[in-house]
Amino acid sequence: MKRLFTYASLVLLASSFAACNKDIKENNEDFPVLSPAKLDETAGNWKPLVITSTEEFNLPEPEATSSAAYKKEVSDIKALATNLSAEQQNIVNYWKVGSVLRWNEILRELVAKHNLPPYQNPDGTYPIPSAANPFSYPQFPFSNPPYAARAYAYVSAAQYDALVAAWHFKYKYNRQAPYKTDAGITVSVPKNDLPSYPSEDAVVAGASFEIMKLLFPADVEYIKLKANEEKQYRMLAGANVASDVIAGDSLGRWVARKVVGRARTDGMGAAVGNPDIWKKLEDDCIAKGETPWYSLEIPKRPPMLPVFGNVKPMMFTAADVPGIRPPAPPATTSEKMKQEVAEVLDYTKNATRERMRIVNYWADGVGTYTPPGHWNAIATTEFVKNQYSEVRWARNYALLNAALMDAAIVCWNTKYYYFNARPCQLDGRIKTLTGVPNFPAYISGHSTFSGAAATILAYLVPSKAKSFEDMANEASMSRMYGGIHYRSDCEEGLITGQKVGNYAVERAKIDGAN
Repeated sequence: MKRLFTYASLVLLASSFAACNKDIKENNEDFPVLSPAKLDETAGNWKPLVITSTEEFNLPEPEATSSAAYKKEVSDIKALATNLSAEQQNIVNYWKVGSVLRWNEILRELVAKHNLPPYQNPDGTYPIPSAANPFSYPQFPFSNPPYAARAYAYVSAAQYDALVAAWHFKYKYNRQAPYKTDAGITVSVPKNDLPSYPSEDAVVAGASFEIMKLLFPADVEYIKLKANEEKQYRMLAGANVASDVIAGDSLGRWVARKVVGRARTDGMGAAVGNPDIWKKLEDDCIAKGETPWYSLEIPKRPPMLPVFGNVKPMMFTAADVPGIRPPAPPATTSEKMKQEVAEVLDYTKNATRERMRIVNYWADGVGTYTPPGHWNAIATTEFVKNQYSEVRWARNYALLNAALMDAAIVCWNTKYYYFNARPCQLDGRIKTLTGVPNFPAYISGHSTFSGAAATILAYLVPSKAKSFEDMANEASMSRMYGGIHYRSDCEEGLITGQKVGNYAVERAKIDGAN
């Protein structure tokens, strides 16, 4: 096993790390300290998303707790945990609410930071962010909704698979936590009977760093800082010795590299398309006798990720996508479409205070963590009420975010298959109450994301099923109230999202966690 740190360097870093962390956000009052109601002892047998076997990685057996080497490690963390500085205590307080929860927050912050469409060049063309040169303008990535959905899914998959592997090795080697072997250790987190090798926090830190540096390469130093901070927290808290942390970090990175391999070959690199593809989409729509979508931005902006619909899904195959894709929307010259356009016009001309609240609450536009991120925030609020273990937190996010990524794929496949115009293109009297997205109308992305999210969350937290359904319906209607979608966009989007969400539900039923 490649050791990323020596034991001595980990201890030294733990004692001095707080000096580098002046900008830690103190959100501790928002969440309770992680104290799992169940340890999920059998999670090492749960079905992972990407890796094929928890035994693929040869994690060596740890030193016995009776060995001199282990006793030295215990002595080291006892010294660390006894006299924490105020800044070190802040680090402990930040992370002790939960590793998976905190990384989800960090990811949402990065998505919001990068959810900015590039400004045009002097010649009126638009530059495209490049992963090969992430620091140049426009900085990579542009984390629009499809990119964000994919990012949430891959980070969650890496964390989940890494923790399933961690639980396998925890109970294979069954090394007790250091506070079980030495009652003199000052412990800053709730004690439990979970074996300590490998450290679950270090596993998540290693996995998160490895996958997130691929997704947000311009932020690699910040991501590295947070990963190192988390690994040190476990030693500062008296919960893990250095060898627990080293093993966890290595295991997490190994699993994440498997997920990175999938991400590099899922088709995302071709999702932007090219001018020939963009023109063909418009020409094909005109050839059907329909009014095509076109960019309303000045100068005209290329469509957002028109080939994202060909990205490899998580819960089903690419060959399944056409079967999930909804039927065609009403023809632009049909009486049905005239009625739907009139309905949108009425909503925009007669806005109410309550409808505007709904429009603004669900807007999730530029500079936000996107609709998938909004549903992650909703899920977090519910998950914290249930005292989940770290591995169950990861499993829940993985199911949610795999559904959201697949919803994005089917939605974008549908949008560019039909390429139909926005309401304000068919009736110039429609003045939208929120920005006009730079992609075709049918089906509604918000509706598809919300249908998928509400479906899997209702399965995970059945007591809140009606609440999730109501939120999904409200999110869907917000796009009609705002004047950017027709009723058929929203209704078919919800139905399609529910179909996608049901794939995640069926996966959950056979993953061994119930």
